[in-house]
Amino acid sequence: QVQLVESGGGLVQAGGSLRLSCGASRIFFSTNDMGWYRQAPGKERELVASRTRYGTTNYVDSVKGRFTISRDYAKNTVYLQMNSLKPEDTAVYYCNTVPHVRANWGQGTQVTVSS
Repeated sequence: QVQLVESGGGLVQAGGSLRLSCGASRIFFSTNDMGWYRQAPGKERELVASRTRYGTTNYVDSVKGRFTISRDYAKNTVYLQMNSLKPEDTAVYYCNTVPHVRANWGQGTQVTVSS
C-alpha cells in the first residue's frame, strides 16, 4: 500500500483549465504505470488518462486533445493538465496505478465545471 495524495481541483467555468497533482515516492512512480481516474455522481469510476513507466500515454476518447498526463521526476509527481473543461468533466479525480489497486485509493480531488 502506498499513500497517493491528489490536489489541484476546484471550481472553474467551462472552457477553463486546471492542473491536478498526485504525489508519491520516486520508486513507486518508476516501477508502476499510473493513471488518473474520475467518478461523477451516479456513475462508475473510469480511467481517463494513463502513462506507463516508459512514457506511453493513453486517453479515453472524451478527453483526447484536452487532457495531458505527465510526470515530473524531480518532484515525484504525476500531473493531469486539463484544458477546455466541460461541465461533463465534473467529478472527483483520483490517481492510482494501472491496473488500480484498491488499497491505494486516496480521497481524490473535486473538479467542478460550471456552464
